[in-house]
Amino acid sequence: MKQIPQIREVNGIQTLYVDDEPFFILGGEIHNSASSSLSYMEREVWPNLRDLNMNTVVAPLYWEQIEAEEGNYDFEVMDGLIRQARENGMHLVFLWFGLWKNAESMYVPGWMKKNTEVYFRAEKPDGEKLNTISPLCEAAVEKDAAAFAAIMKHIRETDGEESTVIMMQVENEIGLMGTDRDYSVQGQKAFGEQIPIELAEYFGKNGTWTEVFGEDAGEAFMAYYFASAVEKITEAGRKEYPLPCYANAWLKQYPWYPGSYPSGGPVKEMHKIWKKTAPSLFTLAPDIYVPYVAEILDRYGYEGNPLFVPEVRKDAMTSSYCMYAFTAKNAIGYSPFGIEELALPPEAVDKPPMEVMIALNIDPTAFDITGSKEYLKKTYGLINQMKPLLLKYRGTDQMKSYVKKSETDFGTFLRFSDYDLLVGYSPKQSAKPLSAGTVIELEKNRFLLVGMNSQFTFMPKTGEPLTVDYLKIEEGTIENGEWKPGRVMNGDEKMLLRFGDMPSCMMVELYKY
Repeated sequence: MKQIPQIREVNGIQTLYVDDEPFFILGGEIHNSASSSLSYMEREVWPNLRDLNMNTVVAPLYWEQIEAEEGNYDFEVMDGLIRQARENGMHLVFLWFGLWKNAESMYVPGWMKKNTEVYFRAEKPDGEKLNTISPLCEAAVEKDAAAFAAIMKHIRETDGEESTVIMMQVENEIGLMGTDRDYSVQGQKAFGEQIPIELAEYFGKNGTWTEVFGEDAGEAFMAYYFASAVEKITEAGRKEYPLPCYANAWLKQYPWYPGSYPSGGPVKEMHKIWKKTAPSLFTLAPDIYVPYVAEILDRYGYEGNPLFVPEVRKDAMTSSYCMYAFTAKNAIGYSPFGIEELALPPEAVDKPPMEVMIALNIDPTAFDITGSKEYLKKTYGLINQMKPLLLKYRGTDQMKSYVKKSETDFGTFLRFSDYDLLVGYSPKQSAKPLSAGTVIELEKNRFLLVGMNSQFTFMPKTGEPLTVDYLKIEEGTIENGEWKPGRVMNGDEKMLLRFGDMPSCMMVELYKY
């Protein structure tokens, strides 16, 4: 019997399998409202995705559209998206815009929005009601869980054989803005109680939220209740069709206090609570628009939390971070936001107003798409063709990867069995990728170099009274994990091994004398 998409462990690394084969999501998330109209998708989205070497589209599903009338589910648009994805040779990761999207309850059905007595809002300390239904509202969580279960059941019945849909995101960037926690009557009562037994056992502490978590009590309290709600919703859906599910985070960032970013969301500092409370999620994923992308990849891609990047900047630098995510952090997938715009002229891209970017701490350069399409296309193509090599060498000492992480990061020094390697980084340039790449030691004297904006100097091991020289330097390409040589580079070309800004490959054979 055919296996559904699932997470399996391969050599100790959690890996997505689709159609019983390892699958790397080379993706792109479309704009928030794009998938609400099938005709819009046909006209404005799908044609723009056909020349990017993508294999997956990350697309929203809207509760208000699916259950406009309470208890009656309409899957026409969802079915149409699945059909269109098949026609375009793509897989889908669906984003469930249910109770919470970007810390608000903006996509809940009208009948729920209007019934504020039953589906009560979270409140600030002064009693101001937020446009966010409280996660302590069990009636709302039960309705969301029922809708998500109906969706998953329908996907199983209509797509179980084809596996067009490969993963599900449950809610989107949840938490509370403008307050550290819910100060409603229900929230105040729960906050004054002892922390749940499972958390007391896990943290080895008993007491109230304040006694156990101190100044982080409000955020920890909300993390527990949001994670509990997401677990109920996810568990209900996975009982119908156990696709891999995850939740995503609006990052903790300047000015750093809970409520300046969504308090209670799955930011790294709250992962222990989320992992304990929502075990049905296979990972907690970062949405990344800050300038220090590599730092976020390092923080969120750890053992027990496989890296998936559902939203990330779409400028030229994103190709460098994509290379690093797959080769250094064993990413499940990578997905720039607003991917359909890469096919447009840069001046046609609809950027958020500057005051919005300032308010949300978004780096404005994240939306400059100059050159981005060709760089990302080449990087996606390389990652796809390298997949057999990555599956073989990742997690071993034979593969080492790098990316320029700051203006004062000038390079890296990599140690292999018989040779060392100095990698020099190019200065950061506007509308160009950052220095990034991977080096695979295929044999003790034979290396595959893949990357961009880098120069390489092979050296003898420390203390060896020897000189390193080249037996052969080849340009070439990789096809399904196999090296396909092009020009042999000798003479002047071997004086400096370097890659320009377009992702490239090189095979090097060395000797010492």
